[in-house]
Amino acid sequence: MSFFKKLKNRLLKSSSKIDAGLEAIVEDSASVESADEKSNPTGSTSETLVESENEDLAPKVNPAATGMLQRISGRANVPKPAKRTLDDAMLESLEELLISADMGVETALRLTANLAEGRYGRKLGVEEIKSLLAAEVARVMDVVAKPMPIYPKKPQVVLVVGVNGSGKTTTIGKLAHQFRAAGKSVVIAAGDTFRAAAVEQLQVWGERAGVPVMTAAEGSDPASLAFEAMAKAEQDGADLLMIDTAGRLQNRQDLMEELAKIVRVIRKKDPSAPHNTLLVLDATTGQNALNQVEVFRKIADVSGLVMTKLDGTAKGGVLVALADKFGLPIHAIGVGEQIDDLQAFDPQEFARALTGASE
Repeated sequence: MSFFKKLKNRLLKSSSKIDAGLEAIVEDSASVESADEKSNPTGSTSETLVESENEDLAPKVNPAATGMLQRISGRANVPKPAKRTLDDAMLESLEELLISADMGVETALRLTANLAEGRYGRKLGVEEIKSLLAAEVARVMDVVAKPMPIYPKKPQVVLVVGVNGSGKTTTIGKLAHQFRAAGKSVVIAAGDTFRAAAVEQLQVWGERAGVPVMTAAEGSDPASLAFEAMAKAEQDGADLLMIDTAGRLQNRQDLMEELAKIVRVIRKKDPSAPHNTLLVLDATTGQNALNQVEVFRKIADVSGLVMTKLDGTAKGGVLVALADKFGLPIHAIGVGEQIDDLQAFDPQEFARALTGASE
């Protein structure tokens, strides 16, 4: 199964939400428009009179032949897809739908305005709207879809940050697996020294990826471990050093200061490090992800994003809001627990999966 199909299957919550919303927006109004047309069709009086007066002159059509032709053409009893005129009311409904999918007010307004440009007053069906919406989402995401850059510097230090439960540990394990498969030597530092369970989990992922994991005594200074890990990785000639950090809430000043200390200590060893600072975000947190980016950028100079748990939310649109607001590179997305369920971010595939548009 291609990753797009897997992504689409696992983003069913998001795509089905938008699907259902679009169908309701189009079909409910289309039925009203159809009823209006039937009750007051344009030019109906004169056309009816002409038909009545010239009834005898009209060519006779065999009903049986007509039915057969319809069956042959496959058009008999097949209703036409509902369509709705793109007007202010429809645009407002589309905006509300996108906001409910966690795209945020500003992003929703921008997307719908772009969608309406040159199409205002036209009748659109659900599939056409999906396709147009997917194109607009992909356009926003194209500029941020970038793999994590690899530098010649050894070791390249990758600091991984995020709040509790965002999926940092599993992300590190999956990335380490990918880098090792690409021929890179990787070392992991278990920087969450305050939780034994976090260290054990990282060791399990290290074994799966075939990557060594450096640890320190429980409760020890994570900044010291980071410094020692850099020295060890340099000594071993490792290509990459991935440093895990304790999950921390962005509103806990003491924890954020501890993260700032880790960054300062790393820079004492190598002023250019960390070379990448990845912020791991949990898609299920919705709009709170924007607040997390704001705070972590100030403390740790975030260079790129990884979004996890897209398979567990009906609000995958938050990734569009993040791209639109911050423009930070999105390196990868996660849609499962397996080691290969973290993939490079593809804006076209994501846009189609999110909106339910066909390939």
